[in-house]
Amino acid sequence: MITLTKSNAEFKYKVVEKFGGEGLSRCFACGTCTAGCPVREIEKTYNPRRIIRLAILGFKDLVLKSDFVWLCSGCYTCTERCPQDVRLTDVMNVLKNLAVEEGFIHPSFVAQIDALKKNGALYEIGDFENKKRSGLDLPKIIRGPKPIQKIIKRTIKKIG
Repeated sequence: MITLTKSNAEFKYKVVEKFGGEGLSRCFACGTCTAGCPVREIEKTYNPRRIIRLAILGFKDLVLKSDFVWLCSGCYTCTERCPQDVRLTDVMNVLKNLAVEEGFIHPSFVAQIDALKKNGALYEIGDFENKKRSGLDLPKIIRGPKPIQKIIKRTIKKIG
């Protein structure tokens, strides 16, 4: 059960003031976003309309701490179909950014950052990949973690 006493009325304004979050207040919960969502077809508990409704009602912690915000694939199907031009994918990106600012980072993204720190990419380029490339007359990929480590270091300083 959700009670309004646990809501933060200012949260929706914080979302709307961010670039990409402007459409939040236009949502009238028609459900078109949820009905057309490809993630919803795989994960029946995923409900973009519910996420938007919770954000509008001010349930900041419930929204920012949830796994559901991170499930958005960024396909823009909801944005294309929305009759109110909510631009839900952009709103989801704002919610993800706010979650990170508040210190709520999904474990899958932490694992990706760790891989980037270690390899300079999400996966290590090994001999097998380079053998395939040489067979196609493509240059060998030599990638190290140093450039990406500098970027990560600067980014982490900015967010916390």
